[in-house]
This record gives sequence, structure tokens and C-alpha cells, in this order.
Amino acid sequence: MNDALGIIETQGFTAGVQAADAAVKSANVKLGKWVKVGGGRVGIVVRGDVAAVKAAVEAGVQAAKSIGTVQSEVIIPRPSEKLLPKFPLDPIRAEKKSAK
Repeated sequence: MNDALGIIETQGFTAGVQAADAAVKSANVKLGKWVKVGGGRVGIVVRGDVAAVKAAVEAGVQAAKSIGTVQSEVIIPRPSEKLLPKFPLDPIRAEKKSAK
């Protein structure tokens, strides 16, 4: 499943959300953690097989460009095992509010 790593860096959170949404809807990839880059930039990370990651990054970039700015994008086929722990695949979980 983790044959490739795709990263999209956007200017602004909204463009990053748009990119992430399009990426995960377009291909069988998993979304990694958001990375705050600084200067209002956000990086999103997707992992999956090489073809799926390419499709996801392309879709994510197009979607983000429609509402904002894409700073950079990269696809890394067969990333080093030492690199993968830096981009964990933690599912986004809704926090439950405790009843008072």
C-alpha cells in the first residue's frame, strides 16, 4: 500500500483542505497528517501505490489551484523506510464532547 508518497504544499488552509478532499476522492490513497509549513502554507501528504498517488496529487493540485495557490508538489516512488515514519497515517477523528 505504501509504495509512494505524495505531498502538496498550498498557500492557505482552505486550499489545502480542497486539495486533500480532491486527492482522497480521486484515488485509493490514505491521507497523512497535515503539516504546517509556516508563512500560512500547509502541506498535505497522501500515501498509496504509485499510480494512485500520481492521480491523487494531480487531482489535489487542480482543485487547490481553483481556489488558491499551490506552492509545490512532489511524488516520491518507493520512499525510504526511514522517511515513512515522518508522515504517519493517523485517521482524522471527530472529538466527542462530553455531556455535562
